[in-house]
Amino acid sequence: MEPTNVNVSECTGAEVESVNYRAPPEKSISEILEADKDDESLRRYKEALLADALSQVPIVDPNNPNRVVVKGLALITEDRPDLYLDLTGDLNELKKTVYKIREGIQYKIRIDFYVQREIVTGLKYVQKINRKGIQVEKMSHMVGSYAPKMEHYSYVTPMEEMPSGLICRGTYVVKSLFTDDDGQNYLKWEWTFELTKEWE
Repeated sequence: MEPTNVNVSECTGAEVESVNYRAPPEKSISEILEADKDDESLRRYKEALLADALSQVPIVDPNNPNRVVVKGLALITEDRPDLYLDLTGDLNELKKTVYKIREGIQYKIRIDFYVQREIVTGLKYVQKINRKGIQVEKMSHMVGSYAPKMEHYSYVTPMEEMPSGLICRGTYVVKSLFTDDDGQNYLKWEWTFELTKEWE
């Protein structure tokens, strides 16, 4: 027997109406709590309703209100331990350190970070490299979207190659930024490396 296409309205005897429903924009828990914050009774009521949800939301660093907490950056090369920058400490001290890197190496960059409180979307890692005050390179990598959890995430960039040759040796300043599509900057930091003929 051939299959028959059946219209829903023929079965129910009612006409199927087209519903133009638009869902309201999503709101985070913090936005819900922030709304009407001057109304003390409403604020307490919402806190009571959301208490269970809040108790289950992973919070890695209670003192950091951001959704993203950047832990560190690693320069990954073959046959050598990773060069690791701890980004949880004093970033001004980090600026003062000059890391020696051999010319011509192939490398990847790994960013270690936590996501807490809420889902984050459109994360990006942006890096600008300057030499003698002039920008010589810019890279931007889409990191992606992540849900909050207590364990850290890692993002690794594709393989890159350091320049080589006498003219390329010298000191470079790297300006790094971890941000998202909404323009929320989670961490900015600077670090310096010297491109040398050999590793120290």
